[in-house]
Formats: sequence, C-alpha cells, structure tokens
Amino acid sequence: MPQVKHLGVFQFKSEVTAEEIDSCMDALRGMVGQIPGLEEVLCGPYSSPEGMNEGYTHGFVMTFESPETRDAYLPHPNHEVVKDQILPRLERVVVFDFDV
Repeated sequence: MPQVKHLGVFQFKSEVTAEEIDSCMDALRGMVGQIPGLEEVLCGPYSSPEGMNEGYTHGFVMTFESPETRDAYLPHPNHEVVKDQILPRLERVVVFDFDV
C-alpha cells in the first residue's frame, strides 16, 4: 500500500506576525502522535535563492502511512483545530497530495 505525501505552501497575510507564523508551524508539527497514520510533518520558511516561490513564504510536507489514513485525517477534529488557527491568517494556500 502506498504512503501519501500531503504538501502545501502558504502565503501569510502581511499583518501576520513572526510569532503567529511560528505558532502555526508548531501546530502543524503537533499533529504527529495525535492523528493516527500521520507519520511525519516537516515545515518551514521558503529558503531557496531560486526565487520561484510566487509569493509563497512557507511550506509543509506530511507523510501518511496510507491513502486511508490521509482520508481519515481530513475531517479529524485535531486537523480542524489547526485549520481554524492557520486559514484565517493566509492570503493564499495550495495543497497537493501524491502517493509514493
């Protein structure tokens, strides 16, 4: 059964503070161990000199043990809490999943 990589990029609103962004990244990482099948969360600010980020400033990659655990994560109450914290602070977001 394939793992699922769930990745996203964020553009935070200009008024969002560095402390609020750090809190959002901590909330993403904090879901590991709270949501079954969520094996890893890596996240942080854009760091490439390439300049192809199109205004997106932060990103994340999550690893799920299977498509089923990813599907169970989407409506999970802990995920909903994190979404409620992050989404109001975003100007734009892109999320993309693929199986590995």
